[in-house]
Amino acid sequence: MVYNVQIKIMPLKDLLDPQGKAVMGGLQNLGLKGVQDVRVGKHITLQIDAASETAAKQLADDACTKLLANPVMEFYEIEMVN
Repeated sequence: MVYNVQIKIMPLKDLLDPQGKAVMGGLQNLGLKGVQDVRVGKHITLQIDAASETAAKQLADDACTKLLANPVMEFYEIEMVN
């Protein structure tokens, strides 16, 4: 069966997010003063062919730990969409 998996990868909360700071500066330059903070991350969608939802989630977790996310600087969340 094919499972749709969404992965959200974000910088760790304790780390500086230079891309988020740049977006924050841009928003302020545009006069959008109400924004308090900006964090920029990644949204990845995978279609995984697996025998079960558990197997699909494990494969997505392996993809995150081996390639998609840097555990030193980022955390990730996996959501099964099916």
